[in-house]
Amino acid sequence: MRLQRDVGQIANEVIQHLSSLVGAEVEITFELQVTVPNGVPENVIRTVTENCKVLKFTNYEFEQE
Repeated sequence: MRLQRDVGQIANEVIQHLSSLVGAEVEITFELQVTVPNGVPENVIRTVTENCKVLKFTNYEFEQE
């Protein structure tokens, strides 16, 4: 997975420059969409939901199609 590397690179190359501007207010939004053909197991839903709470995500949900 490149996510860890890419997030660090975005922080260093983009966010750092913008947030250093006088009066700048930076808000970062992260959106994740996952499709699982056979559905997400209940234990995974429980784990991810708890992790989202701990990480203080404001919105998180699972939808059935």
